[in-house]
Amino acid sequence: MTRNDKLPICDYEGSDYQQTFWDTGQRAYEDRVEAIALKRLLPQKGDILLEIGAGAGRNTPRYQGFRKIVLLDYSVSQLQLAQKRLGNEGSYLYVAGDAYHLPFVSGIFDAATMIRTLHHLKEAPSALKETRRVLRKEGIFILEYANKQNIKAILRYWSGKQNWDPFDEKAVEFAPLNFDFHPKAIRAWLEDSGFRIHKQLTVSHFRIGVLKRWVPLNLLVWLDSLAQWTGDWWQLSPSVFLRAEAVGDSPVSKEGAFFACPQCGNALYEENQQAMICSNCGSIWEIKDGIYIFK
Repeated sequence: MTRNDKLPICDYEGSDYQQTFWDTGQRAYEDRVEAIALKRLLPQKGDILLEIGAGAGRNTPRYQGFRKIVLLDYSVSQLQLAQKRLGNEGSYLYVAGDAYHLPFVSGIFDAATMIRTLHHLKEAPSALKETRRVLRKEGIFILEYANKQNIKAILRYWSGKQNWDPFDEKAVEFAPLNFDFHPKAIRAWLEDSGFRIHKQLTVSHFRIGVLKRWVPLNLLVWLDSLAQWTGDWWQLSPSVFLRAEAVGDSPVSKEGAFFACPQCGNALYEENQQAMICSNCGSIWEIKDGIYIFK
């Protein structure tokens, strides 16, 4: 494996995203309907789960059926916030790295999630293939993606208020490193990466300011929970959740191997309190305050 550092990364380092976007309560509707979707799709229990794009750990407590949860995010500061929220218990492992070069050996996880993360990835298919690499055979992948073929986008396009076509299968970059994807493209990429989709849920149907201001929150959440089940028939909501299974054979890594050098792919065994050292390429990866830093 040769690392490609030319891919742009959306970095939330130093961002107050968690506080301003979620903790204010203005996104309570989105948070609650996403929690419902996750509960419906997640396995009830498991061994090791990888949370790709964990941020400050908003969703992490929802994965408590797993023995160990690995929080991966590119931003060290977001992982520090997650540490403050969740603590440094043995069930949590904090890792800074990117979705294109996951710093883990192949076939190590039995589940993975990627929520509100794919829409920041310019080369989404590469990240999906990398996710499949680290999953065991029959491992479960819960993916959320921003859907370009949503009702609001369709109406705006038909009325001339939007120039990009929501029916075109190409991704649209509506802001720097912010992408909306077509459901057909996502399904094709997953199949090509070695996944089989089991279930699709449409989420956040009522993500409209006037509705969130005037309709009681509990009613909106209840209506959305009903509408989610239409996801296998059509995808017209701004957010889509799905559950996929890793199919085909998965490489089996050597016993005791967990981390892999994102520079060369070699399994990492040499560790001290400050760093992990690659015996193959000599790369040194810092460990700081309980966070493994692979960037």
